[in-house]
Amino acid sequence: MSGLSVIILTHNEEKHIARCLASLHPITSQVFIVDSFSTDRTVEIAQEMGAVVVQNPWSTYAVQFNYGITHTPFRSSWLMRMDADEYILPELATEINQRLATIPSDVSGVYVKRRVMFMNRWIKHGGYYPIWLLRLWRQGQGICEQTWMDEHIKLNDQDDSGNNVPGHGTAAKTIRFDHDLVDHNLNNLTWWTQKHNNYATREVIDLLNIRYNFDNTVRVAPRLFGAQEERKRYLKERYASLPLFTRPIIYFLFRYIVQFGFLDGRKGFVWHFLQGLWYRFLVDAKLMEVYNRAGYDKDAIIAYFKDEYGRDLTTGVR
Repeated sequence: MSGLSVIILTHNEEKHIARCLASLHPITSQVFIVDSFSTDRTVEIAQEMGAVVVQNPWSTYAVQFNYGITHTPFRSSWLMRMDADEYILPELATEINQRLATIPSDVSGVYVKRRVMFMNRWIKHGGYYPIWLLRLWRQGQGICEQTWMDEHIKLNDQDDSGNNVPGHGTAAKTIRFDHDLVDHNLNNLTWWTQKHNNYATREVIDLLNIRYNFDNTVRVAPRLFGAQEERKRYLKERYASLPLFTRPIIYFLFRYIVQFGFLDGRKGFVWHFLQGLWYRFLVDAKLMEVYNRAGYDKDAIIAYFKDEYGRDLTTGVR
């Protein structure tokens, strides 16, 4: 074993959890699941497969995951983040077992590649492979950033003495592994569109936060030539400055033509259209609704979200 424990958040994941846990068995027996009161067999299946399960009310992904980090019963050297609808390939399991214990002590985190499956097709183009994600980090050296969307693990930086310092100092060192984990959700399109409708509201808040700075949360730094999540954050800020309704069209055409999304076939077209155009058009429509209802005044927007959605933007993600 590799001195590794895994944290997973669940809510009604009986379609996925057994597949996820089975893929993890070759690398660890230490799996900690934070469940938000599932009403299906998720908890039963997870416990039968050896996972430690606790219940905690859902607030946001970041809050729930950080609860998992601070309450994990395992004192392993490394932590790993997994979603219930993901699984690791056998090649990645072998690589983790062979390499993790030999990583130099000054390395804090490990990036792995994620491949996305949609309607049982691997989406290889349109900028969707490889997606590099920080999924393994030394225990005590990482936390989930408190953003409304696209939450990433934020590693502690280090000062001149090598001590962990959140948010400033020398950037923590990371490495990459060669093999993949797979994101393959088995739910239907009705579930997918409902989920992305909810995502769109959170995305609106995130875009507004770029302009109005509702909170002072420490986030992944935007860097064009940094790690993939830093580059994504940089491009998202540039995207936010473009005109409403033109940007989702530009983004879709860039993804589908310039980044060869058309090579993903008919199922790929559905994916790129829904995720690259429809979803982002919906975000812009909801953003226009905010401006129509609340105007452009910061305090009025804060009041709107508190009245309409019960969310206090001034306190960050809570």
